[in-house]
Amino acid sequence: MGIHTYFQSLNDLERIIRTPGKFKFEEHSVSAHSWKVVQYAKTLADIEEKHGVTVDWKKLYEITSSHDYGEIFIGDIKTPVKHHSLELRAMLQQVEEGIVAHFIDEHIPEEFQAIFRRQLREGKDESVEGRILEVADKMDQVYEAFAEMARGNTEKEFTVMYRNALIQIKSIKLHCVDYFLQHILPDLVREGSRSPIDIAQITNEALSS
Repeated sequence: MGIHTYFQSLNDLERIIRTPGKFKFEEHSVSAHSWKVVQYAKTLADIEEKHGVTVDWKKLYEITSSHDYGEIFIGDIKTPVKHHSLELRAMLQQVEEGIVAHFIDEHIPEEFQAIFRRQLREGKDESVEGRILEVADKMDQVYEAFAEMARGNTEKEFTVMYRNALIQIKSIKLHCVDYFLQHILPDLVREGSRSPIDIAQITNEALSS
């Protein structure tokens, strides 16, 4: 009981593998994904601040580091499944939030429950921090899919993941998105030029859609 139960549960995030059921050259756990999202978000937020945008760093760290905690209870559900329909996505989110709320009520001391509810909530919203989280989360999909395609993995799911993540990133209105598309993505595409998969073409199709 108590916060010890929460700390102990974090080990489970190391055992949940992303993109289950598909051949991968590299396995990625939800725990590793969450750590990378925090790193992306830090730099994205710095870019926003360079353009005069005010960032709530405490909120940013809370929502990026904990954004996938609920997967301890429901696992990593593939993005195409989660986003098959708005209704399904809403239902999955409702289930996840309900289980997390029950966990907090059951295990977290009352004086800390409000804090945990704030920290473990769905952080993607229209705030600057929520949009940065969305971009950082999709960036990790880009990098995970790119790493597989660059090594010649022909599993269609990685092409779809890469393309859809880019489409979603470019739709988000932030200075850091402009910077990513103009300065970071071209380096990534050049790095993948030796891949048997035409990453440049997939990228251009995504950005022009």
